[in-house]
Amino acid sequence: MNDQYATEPALAGLFEFARVAALHAYAPYSHFRVGAALKLTNGEIVTGTNVENVSYGLTLCAERVALARAVSEFGPEIQIAAVAVANLNDAPSPPCGACRQVLAEFIQPEAPVVFPAAGGVRTMAFSELLPLGFEMNLK
Repeated sequence: MNDQYATEPALAGLFEFARVAALHAYAPYSHFRVGAALKLTNGEIVTGTNVENVSYGLTLCAERVALARAVSEFGPEIQIAAVAVANLNDAPSPPCGACRQVLAEFIQPEAPVVFPAAGGVRTMAFSELLPLGFEMNLK
């Protein structure tokens, strides 16, 4: 995938959902306000925002908050068709490694992920963001 996908109306709309979600961030320590929007394969859009904690390690990223909401609202069978991440600081912010690994449980490998990058908004297939994610074969 390349940056042309960031201008597609559906992904641009998803990015706007993420930007609006960032307005609700709880970020009194870093002031880095992030929002995420997940488009599920059933067409639903679920948003989340970062929730900081004075003990930084307990901070919740927007992507994982959105995912927890999606599972809570639609059940553990959800599948993610697209992800958008935005922030109000105009800073590059692809999903962090922990969020990538958690999303891997529910996302389609070729699902587009839209995020702020150096020089503008970028879109990549999820499989490009996490090419060697941890998997457990329980068979």
